[in-house]
Amino acid sequence: MSEFDKIIGYADIKAELIRFCDVLKNFKDYKRLGVEIPRGMLLHGEPGIGKTMLAKSFIKESKIKSFTIRKDKHSREFINNIRDIFDKAKEEEFAIVFLDDIDKFANEDEYHKDAEEYVVVQSCIDDCKDSNVFVLATANNIYCLPNSLMRAGRFDKVIQMTCPVGDDAKKIIEYFLSKKQVLGDIDIDDISSFMEGHSCAELEMVINEAGIYAVFDKRTKIEQRDIIKACMRLIFDAPESVEYIDSNILKKVAIHESGHAVISEILEPGSVNLISICGYSNNSGGITSVRKPEDYNFNVVAQENEVIRSLGGKAATEIIYGTFDLGCEEDLHKAFGLATTFVDNYCAYGFDAFERGKSSQYLLESKDRKVDKEMDRYYRKSKQIIVENRGFFDAMVQELLKEKTLTKKQIKSIRDNVVIRA
Repeated sequence: MSEFDKIIGYADIKAELIRFCDVLKNFKDYKRLGVEIPRGMLLHGEPGIGKTMLAKSFIKESKIKSFTIRKDKHSREFINNIRDIFDKAKEEEFAIVFLDDIDKFANEDEYHKDAEEYVVVQSCIDDCKDSNVFVLATANNIYCLPNSLMRAGRFDKVIQMTCPVGDDAKKIIEYFLSKKQVLGDIDIDDISSFMEGHSCAELEMVINEAGIYAVFDKRTKIEQRDIIKACMRLIFDAPESVEYIDSNILKKVAIHESGHAVISEILEPGSVNLISICGYSNNSGGITSVRKPEDYNFNVVAQENEVIRSLGGKAATEIIYGTFDLGCEEDLHKAFGLATTFVDNYCAYGFDAFERGKSSQYLLESKDRKVDKEMDRYYRKSKQIIVENRGFFDAMVQELLKEKTLTKKQIKSIRDNVVIRA
């Protein structure tokens, strides 16, 4: 069994690492063909997604002697340690030097990249040019690293890792749940829909937090409600409040969030992962978690749907109460931002609003008029969808007030039992 088989997900990245691993294990075969052995590889991405774990699997799979460097000493002592380890690596027939969290080697930012630690690392890599030393590194933030260090010939391969989504996220959640006592009715598809897109460390923390809730309530197994509660606290930063919240406030929040959710489900069925009006310790708002299409950045309809969805809370409040919504400021900023991008960056409604390095008063006024016109059109569409699907909307509000939090499966059940006008 390969070391990489023990790691869930990241199929494309593992395939890349396996290929590099073969080069190191059989470097003599590659050299006979005239192939230059790669000098280094860098894995980067946000914390907690398994960069170090993959790097360690790479080292184990290669069966090559390795030396690890981490920032655990004061600067001068640390710099000397870097030099010493590279010198030891050069004495081996083949060696891997593992620079774990290389972006933590110095307290630099993207505007100050000339720290002595990076200069020394760069110098040591260059000194290994005639030796069989492969440099493997991990980093959370590559923007604080010098461009000269990142170039080919030092790090020949730079691989970005992202948080798990889809089947990868589902398998990771299943793995963490398999290590706990769990009630059998947990719907993995349901919970993975609103847990995906977060780091492996966060997913593990959520499952552990769910276990804490179960034991505190004197139960012997984790239930789905525990996982949802943990997600609300740790992923959505919305811990359940023990204080009383006025029912009128909750109803307004339910109407606002249902506006977002209903529009999303009409435009893109199955897109809402979770909707909640749980009372929060320091926030009277709600949450509607939506999964965007994979081709969102290249899909005009999907981006227009995002504008219409963003206006759903304001539209619902106006329809029900006949007044404007006091909780839609963030939604409006998002909607206007997208509409402005359509008008300006994409020239979606003509070229006369495109800024070509200068902004005349006429140009700015023309752009504003176009944005306002399109926003009015999107807002009318938002209200139209809610009015035409009032049965769906009312059912969503009623169920949300009852349950406080609805998952994808519950939302689908509501949608399947009402008449939909798309």
